[in-house]
Amino acid sequence: MGKPTERENASGPTSPDAEGPAAAVPADADQGGQGVDDEAPYVPPVKAYERPEVPRSTPRSAVNAAPTQALPVVVGMVPAPAEADALSAQTPPVQRTSVLGTVAAPPQGGATDGATDGATDGATDEAAAGSADLPHDGEPAPGAVPEDGGTPAAGPAGAQDLAGAQGPAGDAAPGDAHPAPGATPSQPPQDPGSPLEGLAGDGQPSRAPRALLWTAVVLVVLAGAYAGAQWLYSDRVPRDTQVAGVDVGGLSAPEAKDRLAEELGPRAAEPIELTAADASTTLDPADAGLSFDAAATVDSLTGFSLDPMRLWAHLTGSEQADPVVDVDDAKLDAAVARVADALRTEPVDGTVGFADGKAVATDAADGAALRTDEAADLLADDWLVQDDPFELPTEAIAPEITQEETDAALAQARTVVSAPVVVHVGDQEAELAPAALAGATSFQPVDGALAPTTDGEALVDAIVDQTDDLLTAPEEAHFEFVGGRPTVVGGEPGTTLDPEAVAKAVQDAALGDDREATVELVQQDPENTAEALEKLGVTEVVSEFSTPLTSEPIRTKNLERGAQLVTGTLIKPGETFSLVDTLSPIDASNGYYSAGVVSNGVHTDAVGGGLSQMATTTYNAGFFAGFEDVTHRPHSYWFSRYPAGREATIYVGSIDMQFKNDTPYGAVMQAWVGGGKLHVRIWSTKYYDEVKTWSSDKTSVVPATVVTKSGPQCENYPKGNDGFRITNYRQVFRDGQKVKDESFGWTYKPDNGIVCEAGGDG
Repeated sequence: MGKPTERENASGPTSPDAEGPAAAVPADADQGGQGVDDEAPYVPPVKAYERPEVPRSTPRSAVNAAPTQALPVVVGMVPAPAEADALSAQTPPVQRTSVLGTVAAPPQGGATDGATDGATDGATDEAAAGSADLPHDGEPAPGAVPEDGGTPAAGPAGAQDLAGAQGPAGDAAPGDAHPAPGATPSQPPQDPGSPLEGLAGDGQPSRAPRALLWTAVVLVVLAGAYAGAQWLYSDRVPRDTQVAGVDVGGLSAPEAKDRLAEELGPRAAEPIELTAADASTTLDPADAGLSFDAAATVDSLTGFSLDPMRLWAHLTGSEQADPVVDVDDAKLDAAVARVADALRTEPVDGTVGFADGKAVATDAADGAALRTDEAADLLADDWLVQDDPFELPTEAIAPEITQEETDAALAQARTVVSAPVVVHVGDQEAELAPAALAGATSFQPVDGALAPTTDGEALVDAIVDQTDDLLTAPEEAHFEFVGGRPTVVGGEPGTTLDPEAVAKAVQDAALGDDREATVELVQQDPENTAEALEKLGVTEVVSEFSTPLTSEPIRTKNLERGAQLVTGTLIKPGETFSLVDTLSPIDASNGYYSAGVVSNGVHTDAVGGGLSQMATTTYNAGFFAGFEDVTHRPHSYWFSRYPAGREATIYVGSIDMQFKNDTPYGAVMQAWVGGGKLHVRIWSTKYYDEVKTWSSDKTSVVPATVVTKSGPQCENYPKGNDGFRITNYRQVFRDGQKVKDESFGWTYKPDNGIVCEAGGDG
C-alpha cells in the first residue's frame, strides 16, 4: 500500500502502551458489537479530559496498532509549548472548534492499510456530515499522527464522542476524518448487526430533533386550544363588565347592544350639567356633536381576538369598559365656545367707601374663564363615564383693582376720617367734621388703582353753612322796560369759592398730618352779563299783535297777570319760547283766578281762565315775526275775537304754544292790557323782510244748534259759531327771497247752545 494520508492517520490519538497492530483490538472486538448494550440508557459524552501524551519515538505502526479504547480528548485543546513548536514547524495552524468528543484507537489485528483506508474514508464522510469546522485543504486533520511520529493534533471538528462503545475490527471508527485530498476512499466493511450503523458523528443518536418535535407539537396543541378558547368566547361580553354603570357582563352581543340602547341611550340624550368655578349651565349633547354608539361599544368587547387580555377578562371577569362616543369636533368646539360666556365669572374689583362716617372696603376677587380646549377634550373623553355635573377647567382672571390696591386705598380712607379739617377763608374759618369729609370723598378707579376724589361743590356748601355771609350772589343782567323800551339792567359780579381749589386744599389736608387748609374768595360773574345782553341787538319792534278783551273782569285779571310774566322774557338766538313755562305755575299762589274755560269741549270754570287769549295773541306775534312754529293748537270752537284757524290755546300738561327764535338776534317779549285789548310786542333786530299770510274760504260748514240737557251740572249757554274747516298760509321772505312757505288747516266744531231742562241749574 502507499503511504497513508494525514486524514487516514487522524482517526484519533493512540495509546502510548500499544506495541503493534494486534494490541489495537480487545478480546471482544470481533463480536459484532456485542460490547454495546442496546437497552442501556444513553450516557452523555464527557466533554473534557486530559489528552494522553504519545511519545514522539513511538513508530506510526505502533500507533495504528494500539489496542482499541476510548481516549477522551478536548477538541481544540491547546498543545503543550514543546508540542506546539513541533507541530507549528510541520503543519499550518488548525482552526479551533468547540465540539468535544472521544476518539477510538485504530482497530487491532486485521486493521490493514486497506481496512484503515476504508474505515478512515467511511468515518471521514460521517464526520464531515456533522462537523461544524473542517480543516483547510492541505492541512493535517486534527488528531492525526504526524509523519515523524510526533504527538497528534487535536481531534477534528467533526469528531464525536463514543463513550462505552467499541466498533468491531474493520469497522469505521466513528469520528474518523475525511481522507486527504487526492486519496481514494475504500469501502468500509459491512456489519448489518451493528447498532451504530448509519449514525453520523460520534455514533450516538441525537435527542435534539425529537425534543424540538415534541416542543412543536405541544406548541401547536396549545395554540389550537388558545384559539379555540378565544373563538368560544368571541360572541359574548366578558363577565362582570360594566359600561358607564350598565352591567352587560356575560351577555351575547345582541343582548348587550339592546341593554345599552335601553339603559344608556336615554342618558345620552339628557342635557349635560356643566360647572366652572361658581357658574353653571347645561349643554345639549346633540348640539355639541356628542352621540353614543352602542353597537361599536359592544363590538369593542366581543368578536374573535388573539389578545390575551380578552381571554383573561373572560376567565377572571372584567370591570369597567368605556363607551364608544362619536364626536363632531367642530360642533363640540362651537358649543363649548357658546357656553364659555355663561360659565365666565367676572372678577371683582376692590372698592373703598364710607359707611356711617367710617372707611369700609370690598375685597378684590379673581374671576374665572373657561379653558375651552381642555373643556372640549374633557367632554369628549368623559361624557357618560363621569357623573354630572362636569367641573370644567378654568383659568383665573385678575381684577383691575387688586387686593393690594384696595388695602392701600383703605388706609387712605381711614386717614381722611381720622380727624376734622379746619378751613380758613377770609377772616372766617369752618371746621369740617369726619362725617362731612366722608360725604365729600370717594375712591374711583384710575389707571388700575383707587384714587381719592373730593366733591368741591359739597365742601363749598359745608363751608358756607359754617360761616356768616361769606359769599355775595351776583346780580344777573336782564331787560326791563324803561320809558316803554327794553333796557339792560344789573349784571354786577359776586363772590364765591372755587370748588376745584377747595377740593384740592381739603383733600391734601385730610390725607396729611397738618389737617388745616386755606382757601380764597373769588369773583363770580352773573350768567348773563350786561355786556353780553347789549350784544344781542334788541333795538326795535319786529312784530306786534292784539286781541279784544271780553266783558268778564276775572278773565281780564288773569290776562294782566300773564302779561306781567311774559314782559321782559328774553329769547336768545336758537332758543324756544314756551308760554306754559313762562306763565307757570298757573294756580292761585301765582296770582291767578278762576274763570271760564273750555275743557274737553265743555264750557266750564278753572283757575287761569282766559289765558288761552294770551296764547292766541303771543302766537300771532311770533307768527308775524317770522319765527319757526314749533307747536300750537287752535280751540275746539271758533271765537269771533280770534282770526279763524290762526289762534291757539293752552292746557297745562298737554297743550302748549311754542315758537323758536331762528334769527341771529335776541328777542324780548312785551305784553300789556290796555284800550280793551291784550297786546303782545316782540323787540329784536329785524331779520326777515316781509311776512305774507292769507286764508282759504270756510268749508264743510256745520251749523250750530241748541241742545237740551239736564242734570245738576247743567248750565245754560247761548249758541255760538258754526263749525267749519279753514286753512291758513304763510310766506316769509329774507333779502327778497322766500325762505318759508307754510300752510296749516283746522276744523272747528259747531258751538251749540245749551238749554237745561227743569230741575237743572239754569
